[in-house]
Amino acid sequence: MKINLTGVPVHDQAKALKFYTEILGFEKKEDVPMGEHRWLTVTSPEGADGVEFLLEPMGFPPAAEFYKALYDAGIPATSFGSDDIDAEYAKLKSLGVEFKSEPTVMGGAKIAIFDDTCGNYICLTQTL
Repeated sequence: MKINLTGVPVHDQAKALKFYTEILGFEKKEDVPMGEHRWLTVTSPEGADGVEFLLEPMGFPPAAEFYKALYDAGIPATSFGSDDIDAEYAKLKSLGVEFKSEPTVMGGAKIAIFDDTCGNYICLTQTL
């Protein structure tokens, strides 16, 4: 068994696509119109082959409430990995990404949490 697809709900798919591709460096994989929304996925050029990240519209009210509660509590919706979190942090800061925390050692990892501008905090993690 393997992971093919994961993702987060976003408030604005166009804004999310711009952030995830132009700022984070992911590549658009699928962009299929589905009524007022799109099946919109990105992939990481450094990630596992075939794994897609869905930028899902925040259309289901209970999910919207749950993700808002996560965001308001400062809890990341998901996590991305990095081989060099300090360099990634510096690069993303220079591109205007807002971080909730600087790279911090926590157990066997170093983490930094950033805002994806679309309703989610994302945890950037480097295994030590």
